[in-house]
Amino acid sequence: MTDKPHTHKEHVIAHMALIFANILLGMNFSFFISIIRRYMPFETLFFLRVVVSAVWFVPWAILFKRFRIPFRDFIWILIPTVLVIYGHEFLMLWGAKYTNPVDASTLATMAPIVTLSVSALLMREKIHRAKIIGIILGVAGSAVLILGNGWPQQKSEEIGNLLILISVFAAATNTVFIKPELMKFGTMTVTGWYYIIGVLIAAPFFGKKLVDFDFSSLPAIGVAEIAYILILGTMLPNYLLYYGTEKLTSVHTGLYSYLQPVAATVLGIYRNQVTVGYDNIVAAALIFVGIILVMITYARYKFPVPKVGTPPAAQQPRGQNAGK
Repeated sequence: MTDKPHTHKEHVIAHMALIFANILLGMNFSFFISIIRRYMPFETLFFLRVVVSAVWFVPWAILFKRFRIPFRDFIWILIPTVLVIYGHEFLMLWGAKYTNPVDASTLATMAPIVTLSVSALLMREKIHRAKIIGIILGVAGSAVLILGNGWPQQKSEEIGNLLILISVFAAATNTVFIKPELMKFGTMTVTGWYYIIGVLIAAPFFGKKLVDFDFSSLPAIGVAEIAYILILGTMLPNYLLYYGTEKLTSVHTGLYSYLQPVAATVLGIYRNQVTVGYDNIVAAALIFVGIILVMITYARYKFPVPKVGTPPAAQQPRGQNAGK
């Protein structure tokens, strides 16, 4: 199967999709913390997001003529789904129970480093000095927020930051693994299967919590914040994120994540949830410089994303292939 080249208009729309997706996701952190600490347990919010997204996306996805997929491709969608449902969404909400919007969104910017590192492993890319230094700086920036006050203690802000970092690793790894399936079947088909699988693997553990929750006890502001999370913070950005990833590269997906701490910081300060300290500035600077160094090797050596139907090991970096 050969991929159709994307038009300039499609590229512009894809870039805009990633921009809006990351702004909405960045604003999520403020609402996550408010909801979890005032109105609803994080486990209940986690499963509610999965169910509502499935109710919206699955019927639309089934209408697509290519909704049926081979079993082999189902497995390659199952793996990223588990990474996102439990590795990203569950751990992210668990971490939000303890951390603050600025720390959480700053750690979210580690996504490009993780994305490029995973891509490098899949492509058997040569590890260059700049990339090694970049990865070290990114890890150091994360350590500032996680180990700034010593080893993370149970239910501390630092343990929340550690959970957020693990969730970022899971989400960034997902963007690499899901890319071939998005290119092959399209955003809507993959999203539909993603939420079908998500409900099936989460319902046995969290279904009862959602059924037993007393929604009538929620104040109007709580309902509004939960509505934002479900619609503008989950369904819309997830679709935009997968659409942008389908049309562009995993690198673009990772780089636009730098909009998240901007959105989270502005909203968090406006809502009196956070103050920006030196640790936030140092961590953001280290991670940013780390990403720049990692990107230098990517831009210079032009390592491609694995093509659909072609094993990653069978592809070589451009510049090492005389036929290119």
